[in-house]
Amino acid sequence: MSDESRNETDSPFIQGCPLGDFQTNCYLVTNGSPEPGKRAWIVDCGYEPEPLLDAAQAQGLVIEAIVLTHAHADHIAGLFEARKRFPDAPIVMHESERSWLSDPMLNFSAAIGLNVTAPDADRFIAHGDTLELDGMEFEVRHTPGHSPGSVSLIHHGAKLALVGDTLFNGSIGRTDLPGGDHPTLETSIREQLYTLDPETVCYPGHGPATQVGREMATNPFVRA
Repeated sequence: MSDESRNETDSPFIQGCPLGDFQTNCYLVTNGSPEPGKRAWIVDCGYEPEPLLDAAQAQGLVIEAIVLTHAHADHIAGLFEARKRFPDAPIVMHESERSWLSDPMLNFSAAIGLNVTAPDADRFIAHGDTLELDGMEFEVRHTPGHSPGSVSLIHHGAKLALVGDTLFNGSIGRTDLPGGDHPTLETSIREQLYTLDPETVCYPGHGPATQVGREMATNPFVRA
């Protein structure tokens, strides 16, 4: 578990935890530094989720929601365990991948012989929605291409974005999986992420964080 973000009050504090063989970055999000009783989100919950869930419990966090950036297996494989630990936390995602949670062909787990399924979602979000956590507001931007239901969560005041597998440090999400489309991904990055403040820090689904301005200038796959 790594502390990834600012620790001022009324500003998102992001704790990243790479999980499983895919080293999927899953996150705990709180308003300021974590402390017992503080409301939090889990953003994505992949294979071997124990380090993430243990950290949430050890810190005494109240998990208000489990928000999915998308529903590929390495981002949902730990949802049954998360639901056992935090039974009152709703699962929140984009509706276009509703069926992926129960379909190993769509969530790509069947292709690697694991047949992952997950609990049904409780709430669906769409482009332009606002999600609130402990007084903080995050804009939902639909960023399809890597998958049809990929979303990014933007906190404009703190200049940070949780971007799932849409954009990586020096790379982009693959588009050869079910529902992937490269031109759509390019459009999502240019219109939804490259339009953010260049200082915006992006927390991706794999690898280290990066900044919008850096990717606009140097990303070899999608230049501004």
